Amino acid sequence: MKKILVTGGAGFIGSHTVVELHNAGYEPILIDNFGNSSPSALQGIKHITGKDFIFYQADCNDNQVFDKIFKEHNIDGIIHFAANKAVGESVKDPLKYYHNNLNSLVNLLKNMLKHQVNNLVFSSSCTVYGQPDTLPVTEDAPVKLAESPYGNTKQISEEIIKDTCISQPHLRAISLRYFNPIGAHETAEIGELPIGVPGNLVPFITQTAVGIREKLSVFGNDYNTPDGSCVRDYIHVVDLAKAHVKAFELLNKKQEGHYDFFNIGTGKGSSVLEVVKTFEKVAGQKLNYFIAPRRAGDVEKVYAAVDKSVNVLGWKTELDLERALIDAWRWQQKLKQS
Repeated sequence: MKKILVTGGAGFIGSHTVVELHNAGYEPILIDNFGNSSPSALQGIKHITGKDFIFYQADCNDNQVFDKIFKEHNIDGIIHFAANKAVGESVKDPLKYYHNNLNSLVNLLKNMLKHQVNNLVFSSSCTVYGQPDTLPVTEDAPVKLAESPYGNTKQISEEIIKDTCISQPHLRAISLRYFNPIGAHETAEIGELPIGVPGNLVPFITQTAVGIREKLSVFGNDYNTPDGSCVRDYIHVVDLAKAHVKAFELLNKKQEGHYDFFNIGTGKGSSVLEVVKTFEKVAGQKLNYFIAPRRAGDVEKVYAAVDKSVNVLGWKTELDLERALIDAWRWQQKLKQS
């Protein structure tokens, strides 16, 4: 059974990917420092899979941690999630993002080369496209000036990986450019668990609906979109998790060094207000929301062209916006009871 190291394995996307790796016959090994996650995710993973996976509580900026893990285990590949990811926070504290997101990747790559671990799937983002000239955005679209330091760290990280692959003939890597992950596992055992005030829309919606937040801010209603609010491509986190399994299957077919990148989205844009109204419909309750000023770093509209992911990666989404919001709401209700 192939062992896959999952950095940020207790996080929102990481925990769901651990479950899908297990379902596909891989043995995940997890590392997380709980900087933006909770130990409860490990219990949720166990309840779903029936297994306790090997776990290291450590920081990916600690060079010795990767050295230790690679010496103790015959690692076949890595999925690198561990990073700070809030657009707004990155605008306020760019040095935190440049230090953490880039240094941890460099540490990982150095140790991969040292221990001859050749397969890497990188957690990238559609933020690398900035505000695209045309929609839907394809992988051929130019990587434009980033709208935030967070987005810039993803651009730089992709360049670091690509350059390293060029220099190392046996290194194989895929960057998955996520659009907007939402939802939770259907069991409500794992889901998005932001520390403090949520930086993403859907947990803010569910926390408002359950009474944790007094009201929901919709940042701007004067954008050039059908209802004036920002448009995003919202993808169910379980669909996203499955894309990582497909990425490893593709890497394992490659004999030589390889680098590629894929859009991971639904191919459909939904506005913030559309998401709000869809949630009200599936949850059967009204949300207390108001229109707030535009937020620094926000892109007006972006959604994916997914032809390459379908045709080359062999992956496409199966779960829609309503299902994602139902699962997110079920997860929030479980959190309230616990």
